[in-house]
Amino acid sequence: MTRARNKSITLDPSKTTSYDYDLPKELIASYPLLNPSDAKLLVYNRNTKTITHSTFHHILDFIPKDVSIFLNDTKVIKARIYGQKESGAKIELLLNKPYIEDSFAVFIRGRVKIGTTLHFAKNLSAEVLQTLEDGSRIVYFYYTNDTNKNRIKFHTLIEILNEIGHIPLPHYLNREDEKTDERDYQTLFAKNYGAVAAPTASLHFTPHTFGQLENNFDLHYLTLHVGAGTFKPVDCDDILAHPMHSEYFEIPQNSINTINSDAKILAVGTTVTRTIEYYNKTNETIGEANIFLNPLNLPKRVDYLLTNFHLPKSTLIMLVASFVGLEETLRIYKEAIENRYRFFSYGDGMLIL
Repeated sequence: MTRARNKSITLDPSKTTSYDYDLPKELIASYPLLNPSDAKLLVYNRNTKTITHSTFHHILDFIPKDVSIFLNDTKVIKARIYGQKESGAKIELLLNKPYIEDSFAVFIRGRVKIGTTLHFAKNLSAEVLQTLEDGSRIVYFYYTNDTNKNRIKFHTLIEILNEIGHIPLPHYLNREDEKTDERDYQTLFAKNYGAVAAPTASLHFTPHTFGQLENNFDLHYLTLHVGAGTFKPVDCDDILAHPMHSEYFEIPQNSINTINSDAKILAVGTTVTRTIEYYNKTNETIGEANIFLNPLNLPKRVDYLLTNFHLPKSTLIMLVASFVGLEETLRIYKEAIENRYRFFSYGDGMLIL
């Protein structure tokens, strides 16, 4: 069980404890369904506060007509690599995102000091430059046999990681990645490498269902490279004290035109929602987005949301509550648990209308 929320606590949208819930471990989906369209779909209508249970086979029956659908075309990197220090001690490195001057923010499991050199397969080495406040390290990569230690650029690094790296499955799946995850933990329309986590609401689309979307709706794309911070728990009492992580984003002009219009928008996933709402707030079309949506900071531009079921006390469940309110969020999650929905990245989903 996840840690139980104290039932005697009065719900307060500013308090982290209000976003806790009990989840049986067997409802955490370790693997996707053989046919993603078989996933359950909980449809919540905000006007009537009613819940309808269906499956992704029937999602087009519920999406409002004349809506513009936005999708995140980020592509998951094989960001987890295993190597060793010069001492021979084993280490694990998770690439998080590019930093500056061909350096990268990474998370390293194992003790490392500034100046430590790390060695990996395929003639790849890295040197630790500094430690950031969130515990990540800044490193640069170079070829082991390069005496000048010329820094490897991002696109070349991706090619190397595709050979030696592993798909960085979330920790709660409690298993190592497998060959099938290279397919299953990637959307059909993944295009731009940069994410360490998939925009999981999109994993439910099969070629058939996605083809129906293309034929019946106005589809738009944007890019937000999902970082490891998406899994960072909120560990302060007041949610507004949480230091929200930032993630690189880009929005193409045709998508900007639709956001600036009066079109109704369905965001496929929390990542799309954060990107659109960050643009709506700042007018920035490229950069680092760090908007924290919650019942105290409501979305202003996104009308509808398709999403999965999220971790207790996470910024993602708080984002859901920004659409439907805290009490309704907990009611929805309670009903999903009672109906044996599958939770988290490879789990079932919900459509908020």
